[in-house]
Amino acid sequence: MALRREAFLHYVTERGEYKTAEEAERAARVVLALLGAHLVGEVRSQLASSLPEEFALILLNPLQSAEPLPPERFLRATAAWIEGATEQTATWDVSAVLSTVADAAGEDLLGQILFQLPLGYDLLFGRPQPT
Repeated sequence: MALRREAFLHYVTERGEYKTAEEAERAARVVLALLGAHLVGEVRSQLASSLPEEFALILLNPLQSAEPLPPERFLRATAAWIEGATEQTATWDVSAVLSTVADAAGEDLLGQILFQLPLGYDLLFGRPQPT
């Protein structure tokens, strides 16, 4: 069952220590648009079904990416899309959003998501994998 919009934004706001839900929403929109460009097929559809409809649509209609971005470039891309962000604040933004996404997805789906992503994304989701 998908998280409600208010619950999703509450978790992102809390984890990102944002002052307003609007800040959390801006981060969520950017991060999910970038993430959607990296996921394909049933995995992306399953993840979308666990998110509020508004955010699911963003994930399903992603920004275009010519190649999968390694985690460091994903953070730089996030910083470039959020006005006034730095790589350090983008790390915070990505962590707040992706840890909430990981909770919504559950462990099985998260494993499938991480399988589609370059190494190192487990840390961005707040779920370090054994090496």
